[in-house]
Amino acid sequence: MADRFPDYDVLAKRGTPSWNAPTRAAVDARLALAECDPGLGAARIATLRRVAERVVPQPEGRAPVNIVALMLARIGGAVPDGYRHAALPPILPAWRTALDALDREARARHVQSFAALDADRADALLRRVEDGSADRDHWQNVDPQLFWHWRLLPDLVASYWAHPSAWSAMGFGGPASPRGYVRLGADRADPWEARERKKVRADA
Repeated sequence: MADRFPDYDVLAKRGTPSWNAPTRAAVDARLALAECDPGLGAARIATLRRVAERVVPQPEGRAPVNIVALMLARIGGAVPDGYRHAALPPILPAWRTALDALDREARARHVQSFAALDADRADALLRRVEDGSADRDHWQNVDPQLFWHWRLLPDLVASYWAHPSAWSAMGFGGPASPRGYVRLGADRADPWEARERKKVRADA
């Protein structure tokens, strides 16, 4: 897929009035975040890495999103979301159970770890989690479909779209503190926001 905003890099705003010191510090910390195991172990982190590759692929032609580091920080965060589904355990044990279940089902079906599965097999197994047809014997007290909708997708998507490279790829201006945004109407953009590549007709 062609980059819709090929000339846009949100980090060019770093030294402009759009970002103040706290904003710069928050973004810099996110960019520099390293992988730190919150208690998953190497095998589960390998499974998590493969899940992330299939659900939120890296933006083409952009700096990579450190999605695994962001996810590990989220899973091991000292400050929880403040809410969770009553049928799910807290985030760390929920992810431990889910990553173990994915790996067990991969080994049962394909005699390979989930981390080693090719794209088609990994996607097929993830679809079973999404539609609730995953082997529940592997999932202990966690409903796989509930985990997909309440943990896996929200955690991965929130982590991925917290990264400036993903902001640039979709033309999002990121935080605007202290300047803020002025033109709030539909299809209106402030002068410092991204400009989308003009669409070319297929029959042109």
